[in-house]
Amino acid sequence: MEKTAIILGATGLTGSLVLEQLISDANYGTIKLFSRKSTGISHSKVREYIGDLLFLESFKEDLTGDELYICIGTTKKKTPNHQQYRKIDLGIPEKAVEICKNNGISKVAVVSAIGANAKSSIAYNKIKGEMEHAVLSANIEYTYILRPSFIAGNRKEKRKGEELGVAVFKCFKFLIPKKYRAVKARSIAAKMIELCNSKAPSKIIESNDI
Repeated sequence: MEKTAIILGATGLTGSLVLEQLISDANYGTIKLFSRKSTGISHSKVREYIGDLLFLESFKEDLTGDELYICIGTTKKKTPNHQQYRKIDLGIPEKAVEICKNNGISKVAVVSAIGANAKSSIAYNKIKGEMEHAVLSANIEYTYILRPSFIAGNRKEKRKGEELGVAVFKCFKFLIPKKYRAVKARSIAAKMIELCNSKAPSKIIESNDI
């Protein structure tokens, strides 16, 4: 039977590539997108649900399917308020897995980040670590957390710091341990889908294994 996938963050780089690959995958008949704005993609498989993801509870009857892909993330530049930042990077994934667990979804793949650690003194790493803990605490049967280093790809929005990091890594790739090298967003998307089509035990996938 064809599967139904849910994507949170399909307007971002990695989420858009998950969407692209799922559209091309015959295993999937329906792809549900939840975001604050439309992707602009019209396809028979795609259903869009537009609204404020900070209030995911309002979507709970539609958050049904076989797999959940969480590609949500913001930046300090876009969201300078720390509490709002936490609500997006931690609150949305936390609520999503809670609802999807209650709705019987058995597989979830989440984009986190290298260095994620709930006890870190670095705010970004700490929030990502707390997010991972929240996702794992939902006890969804198959849970996959990916921790990429710099994410390489063509973004609609420009992130100068990240672009500079990727450029430096490319120049000095031979000096940089594999764990810290930039990872192509397309590879992250493919890995998420590969894992959700397996029955591998729940795991955290470090950057060098993506």
